Amino acid sequence: MIEACFAELVPLVGTAAACRGAGKSRATHYRRLAPPVLGPSVPRSTPGNALSEVERAELVGVLRSPRFADLAPAQIWAMLLDEGTYLASVSTMYRVLRSSGEVRERRAQPTHPARARPELMADRPNMCWTWDITKLRGPERGVWFDCYVIIDIFSRYVVGWMVAATETAELAAKFIAAAVTAQGVTPATLTIHADRGTSMTSKGVAELLADLGVGRTHSRPHVSNDNPYSEAVNKTLKYCPAFPERFGSIQDARSFCETFFGYYNHEHRQSGIGLHTPASLHYGTATAIRAQRAATLDAAYTANPHRFNGRRPTPPKLPTVAWINNPTIHTDQQNKS
Repeated sequence: MIEACFAELVPLVGTAAACRGAGKSRATHYRRLAPPVLGPSVPRSTPGNALSEVERAELVGVLRSPRFADLAPAQIWAMLLDEGTYLASVSTMYRVLRSSGEVRERRAQPTHPARARPELMADRPNMCWTWDITKLRGPERGVWFDCYVIIDIFSRYVVGWMVAATETAELAAKFIAAAVTAQGVTPATLTIHADRGTSMTSKGVAELLADLGVGRTHSRPHVSNDNPYSEAVNKTLKYCPAFPERFGSIQDARSFCETFFGYYNHEHRQSGIGLHTPASLHYGTATAIRAQRAATLDAAYTANPHRFNGRRPTPPKLPTVAWINNPTIHTDQQNKS
């Protein structure tokens, strides 16, 4: 029907106006009028201004000569032109060199071994933590405070935070040790993941974790999504409506973080953990809370089933596992590509 109307409009208002009225592409219209003829490709003929074999051999000899072997084609072209000689354009010189595989980077290029992709899984609290240090703007230009944060990837519970005036490996080691002690972590049950900051990769932190029997992994260089949980909590902190442009003092920063992380752990319901609080999932009360939610929804359904279109509502499921770089998803994406 649309095509018939379009065909009637063309002789009346012209092709361009008919295409605008019908919402069609004019280029597509013309392409369909004369579709390409499919068939074997015809080899491209040699341009009439191409170099002859003799000229090409002369050019290659000049380019490979000791005088010009280490110079770029543009340099060679200019030097020959200054001497009253023209053999070929710069692009032709590159084309001739490229055909014989002689266009490449001659300088030694740095190579780096492939970094292992961290793949971490947690199906219970205190199995895998991530930590990071984010900057908080101080009272004056150039003054910053450092906020150290450790988060459990399964429960999203912030197991430790600290605001300090500086970032040092010694402070980081004490901070991690305090969190491990507070959570009662037993050796060989926990892995801590971090990016490659100086404190994260310091010898002091590495020795501490080895003494505590805690495993450690690091993000790959220049890969931002290898530490997503820490990135997420830092973003939630800084996008908080009450987050100030600057903190008047380190005490102000600590007071704000105490309020924020208290709210984050005990009041903030997160969609990734079934709309429970991190503390509820971390300390095992989420199962009872979900059962209570289910009972409330059942009562609402019994009292007014037509409101739910005959489908009994259920509360969001509790998480069973948390991943950093799930290998199954990674493999599926590779197979699709």
